[in-house]
Amino acid sequence: MVEIREENCTAVTEFILLGLTDAPELRVLLFMVFLLIYGVTVLANLGMIALIQVSSRLHTPMYFFLSHLSFVDFCYSTIIVPNMLFNILNKDKTISFLGCMIQFYLFCICVITDVFLLAVMAYDRFVAICSPLLYMVIMSQKLRMALVSSCYLWGIVCFLIHLCLALEIPSYRSNVINHFFCDLPPLLSLACSDVTVNELLVYIVASFNEIITIVIILTSYLFILITILKMRSAEGRRKAFSTCASHLTAIIVLQGTILFTYCRPSSGISADSDKVASVFYTVVIPMLNPLIYSLRNKDVKEALKKVLGSKLLFEKLFS
Repeated sequence: MVEIREENCTAVTEFILLGLTDAPELRVLLFMVFLLIYGVTVLANLGMIALIQVSSRLHTPMYFFLSHLSFVDFCYSTIIVPNMLFNILNKDKTISFLGCMIQFYLFCICVITDVFLLAVMAYDRFVAICSPLLYMVIMSQKLRMALVSSCYLWGIVCFLIHLCLALEIPSYRSNVINHFFCDLPPLLSLACSDVTVNELLVYIVASFNEIITIVIILTSYLFILITILKMRSAEGRRKAFSTCASHLTAIIVLQGTILFTYCRPSSGISADSDKVASVFYTVVIPMLNPLIYSLRNKDVKEALKKVLGSKLLFEKLFS
């Protein structure tokens, strides 16, 4: 184990994650709360993917993108939460240097992919509402695959940019990270060498991703709003607003926390505030997304009723 040093610079082979709090009386409570949240996250996201696969009424472009959103939410929650749960109850909170790099960069890929998937889903809603007769023609399987592949590919590109620079850091003032996972900003704050380029790239890449996705989302919803206001049928307007409400809710929650965490000066907010924001988008949002889409979506609720009804009938017939 590498000795913890606060002043002298040294190459490290492992880091120590301080976690959310050092109060021992809160450990069991935090463990139970986050275990419950993670359990709901896994069941909700994998359940959403399974429901979309088995229900023919959900075999549309919108739910194709939603299944990928659920997959990414499941992945990045799983990258963070199990290790956090382990550290809450254990005194040994070390993570290897390689493990730390892998955790952050897998997380980086997932979050960036998530952000761009939400932008793609905004474009999908634009086509569905503004050009309903051409919807299935425009959102062909080829285009859907190209859009989803681009989201994953851009996440990998951003990960490689940060990885190449982070591996160039030769030494650190300390191997103690004041966080519950290996996020890049607190890691860079421990570096002995000049990391101005790294910090600048974090800000530039995060801001670029946010600007591009927000422009796509706002443009799509501007045309959607214009189209809805032109509808003569009150029922048509209500249905159009309903299909967009879940998506807008998911966008506002995720984009708001990412803007707060990465698109601001690194000295602007305390480490504790960073932790709270990080808990929100690493633990809470992956649980909320499938719940938002299922509770506010008539098609999902009807498909779920049909699947559960078929299961109950099957059990009655063969019991």
